[in-house]
Amino acid sequence: MNPMEIKSAGDIALMREAGRIVREILDELEKAVAPGVSTWELDALAEQLIAKKGARPAFKGYHGFPGVLCASVNQEVVHGIPNRKRRLVAGDLMKLDFGVVYRGFFGDSARTVPVGKVTPEAQALVDATRQSLEKAIQVMQVGNRIGDIGHAVQSHVEARGFSVVRDFVGHGIGRKLHEPPQVPNYGQAGSGMKLRAGMVLAVEPMVNQGTADVEVLEDEWTAVTVDGKLSAHFEHTILISERGPEVLTR
Repeated sequence: MNPMEIKSAGDIALMREAGRIVREILDELEKAVAPGVSTWELDALAEQLIAKKGARPAFKGYHGFPGVLCASVNQEVVHGIPNRKRRLVAGDLMKLDFGVVYRGFFGDSARTVPVGKVTPEAQALVDATRQSLEKAIQVMQVGNRIGDIGHAVQSHVEARGFSVVRDFVGHGIGRKLHEPPQVPNYGQAGSGMKLRAGMVLAVEPMVNQGTADVEVLEDEWTAVTVDGKLSAHFEHTILISERGPEVLTR
């Protein structure tokens, strides 16, 4: 395992730009989410927008992934492959997970977008997942530990009756999409690597309505809940600094 890379001021400036591009494109994709739209159309839009920004897709071709966007719906937890036949309907939860490479540096972010009106239970899941990421960001202070991040997510989510996916975790990010360390969405406060100024981490709670257990479909990418219940996902790329956490994808 390589040590965690501390980013220079120049690295951070480029990562701010990468993060801004990711946020701006996700904002456009969120506006495009509507009943009748296919996940393939969202992927095509993402690809057009990346080209306009002078960046490259982070995910397309990564270990053979075919899409620009990970487009996961309802019980699909993560890594959903965009599909011409998969058209959104009112009540769906659309997970948009998206990243770019800009001048050698990566940005990565995800959000869950309700399609039209969703059930109160679905909205509660989305809200709890979003809030858990905010709780995690608050503890990303110099001198705290990796375990504090996961503990913040897990304690918030489980208190609301939901479960945290353990098969997928957050990660360091920079010149590569996935760098050390791993950042689980569960854990003990006060455990793990100490947070230092200049670390950049992608923190991404994936939260299920039912069991935490997931399985990967025959396409070898799409991960789904084993009980068929809903899942939600939010992610930000965050810089640890002496001034406190800076969300580069906000």
